[in-house]
Amino acid sequence: MNLGIDLGTANTVVCDGRHGILFDEPSVLLVRAGGRHAKILAVGQEAADLLGRTSNGFVAVRPLQDGVVTDLETARSYLRTVLHKAGRRVWSSPVRAVLGVPVASTALENRALLEAAEEAGIRPATALDGAVAGAIGCGLDPMDRRVHLVVDVGGGTAEAVAFCFGGVLAHRTTKLGGDEMTVAVARYLREQHQLHVGELEAEQLKIRSAEDQGPLVAQGRDAATGRARLATVQAAEVAEAVRPITDEIVRTLAACLDDLPPQALADVLAEGVLVFGGSSRVQGFATELERGLGLPVKLAEEPLTCVAEGAARALRNRRLLAAYGRR
Repeated sequence: MNLGIDLGTANTVVCDGRHGILFDEPSVLLVRAGGRHAKILAVGQEAADLLGRTSNGFVAVRPLQDGVVTDLETARSYLRTVLHKAGRRVWSSPVRAVLGVPVASTALENRALLEAAEEAGIRPATALDGAVAGAIGCGLDPMDRRVHLVVDVGGGTAEAVAFCFGGVLAHRTTKLGGDEMTVAVARYLREQHQLHVGELEAEQLKIRSAEDQGPLVAQGRDAATGRARLATVQAAEVAEAVRPITDEIVRTLAACLDDLPPQALADVLAEGVLVFGGSSRVQGFATELERGLGLPVKLAEEPLTCVAEGAARALRNRRLLAAYGRR
C-alpha cells in the first residue's frame, strides 16, 4: 500500500494512490489520563466532537504542534490508529508513505516524525515539504524549469515556498494559522457580542463565513447572565475579526519575494501564486494575500486534500523524491 499523509496540526489526511482519500479528520486524540499509559478513547472526528463536552480525567491531545511532533509515543499511537481507521490492519501488505512536513522543519524534527511513522508500521517513510506536495497535488511539476510560488496556510503554520527544477529557492514561515484565527473569532464574539463560545463553535463559524456571505448564527453563553443565547453575526464581521492575523501572515510571507532574482519574479508574475491549506478559505484571506504580494492569487480546487494527494503521487516519482525528499 502506497500512501500520502498530510499530518497537520488541525487535520490529518491520508490518500492512497489507487483508491483516493482514505481518511480526512481532525488531528485530535481523546485520552483518559492516569496510570503509566494514557488510554486512547477516540481519534479524529469522534474526538473533536467531544471537545468541551467531557468531564475531568479526559484530555484532548494533538500529536503535532506547528507541524512538529510534540510527543513521540502519542504520535506513534495516533498514526497507528489512523492507519487502522483508514482500512489497514497489522496483517495487511507493507505500507510505504510520503509524509508532508513544514519546509522550515529541522532534520531532528523530521527524524522524530519518521521514527514515529516507522514504529507505527510504515516502512519506508519519507518526508517531503508539504508545500511541494501540495503543488504536486494541484498539478504543478516541481522539476519544471520555471519558478513556482505556493502558499500553504494550515492550522498551526503558514508557509510561502518558491521552487524550481528540484530545489527550493526561497521560503518564509510563520507560526500563525487557522488556530489563531479561531481564537480571534472567539475573542471578537466575547468583546463585541458579549457571547462566550467554545473552540468548536468558533471554528465552525469561521468555516461557515467562507461558504455563506449572509447572516450567521453563533450559539454560546451570555457573558452577563451565564445563560445560553444565540447571536447573529455577519460574515464580514468574521473577516474583520481575523484580519489582524491574516495581515501578519501576509506581511511575513511577502518577504519571500525579496529573496528571488528578477527572472524568478517574472515567472511568478506570469504564473500567479497558488494557495491551499484549510485556512486559505477563510473569508477575505485570498484578497488580502493578493494585495500584499502584488501578484495574482489562485485558490486550489481541493485545498484540504491536495498535500496528501501530491505526497501519494510523489511515491511514483523517484527523481522527484531524490530532489526534494528528506530522510
